[in-house]
Amino acid sequence: MPIRTQGPDPHPKKPKIKAPPGACDAHIHLFGPAAKYPFAPDSPYTASDALPEAFIALQDKLGLSTAVIVSPGAYGRNYAMLADVLAKHPGRFRGIALMREDTPSSEFARLTKLGVRGMRMMSHARGQHAPNYSREIAARAHEHGWHVQFYPHGTDILEYADKLLALPNPVVLDHFAAIPAASGVDQPAVKTVLRMLDSGKVWLKLSGPMRCTLETFPYPSVTPLAQLFVKHAPERMVWGSDWPHVNLDGREMPNDGDLLDLLAEWVPDSAVRNRILTQNAKALYKF
Repeated sequence: MPIRTQGPDPHPKKPKIKAPPGACDAHIHLFGPAAKYPFAPDSPYTASDALPEAFIALQDKLGLSTAVIVSPGAYGRNYAMLADVLAKHPGRFRGIALMREDTPSSEFARLTKLGVRGMRMMSHARGQHAPNYSREIAARAHEHGWHVQFYPHGTDILEYADKLLALPNPVVLDHFAAIPAASGVDQPAVKTVLRMLDSGKVWLKLSGPMRCTLETFPYPSVTPLAQLFVKHAPERMVWGSDWPHVNLDGREMPNDGDLLDLLAEWVPDSAVRNRILTQNAKALYKF
């Protein structure tokens, strides 16, 4: 029986930092209504409704304007909810889809028109309920201008780095490439990500610090990683909240106002921070 993952903090704080006009949250998930969009039978979790209206209210509180919806693994390769939300809110959202191997080119074209800009793949270690690395489907997505968003597991970016660099697509690494933060900035996985960033085709999401450590907020072991990556390639960083923070069961749920304020510690230079929140996201997701 899949677990019902706990929901986000219902009382987001107003952040201390003031986001610039057009600021983007580059990694969120939406769920529901459950009666309309059923969870995949092999999903390891289910979630309470996290609807666009609730998220837009959160953005208003945080001072953000746009967002990138990542179709959640709990829906498997069914992105109907994502497509419907993009159709309803054409200027506000962009999308990342989990694609079937046999998707026809016409469907890629339809999704592109709706605002999908990339497809997500995951490390095999994350299970088979979501798409794993596939050179073939990535090449077909590239024909429509899509990037590949990849979610490693532990330190297995070491195994995937060269395979990802060989793809024709730009590559976006989820959640600090899932690097275990406790091992510090000199570990091989960090050096591998720096090498990938040097290629000029790889982007990194400053998102989901709780995916890299079991620490509670402010996830202190992640800060040196964030500062290093931002210094190395500020022009290819984007920020995401990872709302509604699924699969943190048994752990402290972060407050979304605090998460945005954490960006001030990761990126003390306000000009660089504003670039990450606006120009970088616009360039990557073509808002």
